[in-house]
Amino acid sequence: MSEAPHLLTEENGAILIATLNRPDKLNALTGQTMALFEAALHRLRDTPALKVMLIRATGRYFCSGADLRDRSEAPRSPDHTGVAIRERHRLGLHGMRRIYDEMESIEKPIVVAHQGPCVGGGLEMSLSCDFRLAAKSASYAFPEGKFGVLPASNGVSRLARIIGTHWTRYLIMANLPADADRALIMGLVHEVFPDETFDADVMRFCRHLAAQHGEQMGTAKIAIELAHDVGLAQARNVERLANSALMLNPDYLAGIERYIKGIGAKGKSD
Repeated sequence: MSEAPHLLTEENGAILIATLNRPDKLNALTGQTMALFEAALHRLRDTPALKVMLIRATGRYFCSGADLRDRSEAPRSPDHTGVAIRERHRLGLHGMRRIYDEMESIEKPIVVAHQGPCVGGGLEMSLSCDFRLAAKSASYAFPEGKFGVLPASNGVSRLARIIGTHWTRYLIMANLPADADRALIMGLVHEVFPDETFDADVMRFCRHLAAQHGEQMGTAKIAIELAHDVGLAQARNVERLANSALMLNPDYLAGIERYIKGIGAKGKSD
């Protein structure tokens, strides 16, 4: 009997849902998982009708990290130099670095929903998402410290950017896990929902995103990252540049005209 696909995709209106589908292996990431996931990303990027991507999982774990037993990458001799290891992290690992960079570049929101433990490579993938939602049963950890190494595909760089050095030390240096409530305090997740209503709450959030203005959200995704990277004066210029494009959009011009007319009509009725 052939194994089920490691990732399932479906469309729910304007939402593309990608589901990690190896519950018996705790949704450990394989070459097949990443290839299917990259194809789903391109589908999101290239399909105008799709406005949001939701990443979720089956089973009791969201993801236990990379599958260390997966042999789908071409066999290679052991790395004996620091250069070789760094290049493998940059170019190998089933293209994770490239895929995570693409997630951050696509000008559509990507949401990840953690119904259970999210560990290692699964957490690194999640750090490239725009929104992270947690069920009460979710938890977070980087086990790499147990082996004397660091998570090297978002685990330090993106984590520190999102939650700051203070809590990054807790997860990586102290090698301590965080439950959903602590993750919310850290700023690692945006919302914690009850287990019983988690799926419905997640879909409600995704439908809300899908109803927002696509040009505004795409521009905001770029502007927020730029504003974070530059000084305050240049960040204000980023705002001005972004808005100068948005305010020439016919949708904005028509919408603001309707709004002003509505205010006028309300004033007359008062």
